[in-house]
Amino acid sequence: MSITDVKGTYVLDPSHSSLSFITRHAMVTKVRGSFEDFEGKATVDGANPEGSELAVTIKAGSVNTRSADRDAHLTSPDFFDVEKYPTITFVGTDFAVEGDTVNVTGDMTIKDVTKPVTFPLEYTGTAKDPFGNIRVGFEGATQVLRSDFGLTWNAALETGGFLVSDKITLELELSAIQQAA
Repeated sequence: MSITDVKGTYVLDPSHSSLSFITRHAMVTKVRGSFEDFEGKATVDGANPEGSELAVTIKAGSVNTRSADRDAHLTSPDFFDVEKYPTITFVGTDFAVEGDTVNVTGDMTIKDVTKPVTFPLEYTGTAKDPFGNIRVGFEGATQVLRSDFGLTWNAALETGGFLVSDKITLELELSAIQQAA
C-alpha cells in the first residue's frame, strides 16, 4: 500500500504517537521534551491530497521535559503562559505528496501568534491491528524559531550565547486510527 491509497477519516492515537521537541540548552547540550495531552483528526485523500484536512490541539500545560522545575517555567508567562493560552493548535492548509512523503503546511498557533509551518511527514505504513483497527503511520521533523511565536524569554551566558536556543526541532511520530465511514 502506498500513500496514495490512504483515504478516510482518522483520529490520532495519543498512546502510540509522540509530539516532541528538541532545543539546545546553555549552548552545549540538547534538551528533549514532549506534550503528553493532545488530540487530532484528519480527513485524508492520498490520491487527491488537496482535499485533505487536519486539525491538532495540544494542551500546552502537558509539556514534559523530565524536570518539574523546567516544566513549571515552560508553562509560566515566560513561555507558554498556559493560564491565558491553554492550547497550541495546528490546522493544515496545504497537502502535497512527493513519493512516500506528504508535506503538510498549516497554521500553527502558540499563545496569540499564528504562523505557517511545514512538516514533511514520511508515510510509514498501514496495518490492521489485533483489535480490527486500520492504522496509518507518519513521522517527520521540522525546525521553527520560538521567537516567531512570541517565546522570547532567555538569559545571557557569561561565556557568550544564551541559555535556550531560538531554533527548536519539532519531531512527530504519528499513529492514527481510521474511523467508520
